[in-house]
Amino acid sequence: MANKSFTLIVVPDHDSKVRRLHVEKRWLRWAIWGAGGFACVLLAGMVHYLFLAKEASKSRALRRENVALRSQLKAIGARVEHIHSTLDRVERFDRALRELTLFSDPQRNLAMGPTEDPQGQPGRPPLGGPNSADSPHAVASRLDKLSHEADRQEQSLLDLQSYFQDQRVLLASIPSIWPARGWVTSDFSERMDPYTAERVMHQGLDIAAAHGKEVLAPSDGTVLFSGLEGSYGNVLVLDHGYGIKTRYGHLAQLLVKSGEKVARGQQVATVGNTGRSTGPHLHYEVRVNGIPQNPRKFILED
Repeated sequence: MANKSFTLIVVPDHDSKVRRLHVEKRWLRWAIWGAGGFACVLLAGMVHYLFLAKEASKSRALRRENVALRSQLKAIGARVEHIHSTLDRVERFDRALRELTLFSDPQRNLAMGPTEDPQGQPGRPPLGGPNSADSPHAVASRLDKLSHEADRQEQSLLDLQSYFQDQRVLLASIPSIWPARGWVTSDFSERMDPYTAERVMHQGLDIAAAHGKEVLAPSDGTVLFSGLEGSYGNVLVLDHGYGIKTRYGHLAQLLVKSGEKVARGQQVATVGNTGRSTGPHLHYEVRVNGIPQNPRKFILED
């Protein structure tokens, strides 16, 4: 027994009987193995519990993050819809401007410009229904389409800006005011030449005015010629660009020189009686690409 068991002596107190318990070695080994196994199971359970607790914490954090992301996606979706509606308004305004430019300048045909999609699809591609904001992929796709549309709209507006810049310069070049105030004694038409008594085409306006009356530039331009020219006496020629030139004859005094820049309303000369003239007056011509035009059709003043 000494080699096969252990004796446990239990002494309850000094008056009680001593108890002896004999425990075989194999039962002790089983008890030790059992306790060890239980400890391992307990340790594994604790480790698993801690792992599950950590995963649960991560899951809660992910759920909170997911809720926050969904909220952000909805906000982004709302902003995308706002941008989309804004681009719609800009495109309608763009089309309205292009229709106006088509009426005023049919040669440029801007109304048929890049308001059409470069791939041949007119208008803006649809961006999906209201639930598309719930999907990050859908929102990214809509943002790509909006970016493409914004680039296209920017190019369209740049074209319009260029057009209106040209129009501003053109308007500044149109001889739209009277070069001198007086009485029109001879209009743009056929008339009898006072010296030869033959009917000839009078290619401008004769404006009778007092000698020394100021002569104004009818629009912005550059002095092309300033000097004597045959029967017209002192002559001034202004180049206004876009093929528009104005010519002034019988001047008393020339106040500008060749190459000088002038502005609309600036005094450039005075009315005179130089050259072949029956009295003080201004001979005024407008030529477009070298062809004489009736100056009255350019003048906007009464």
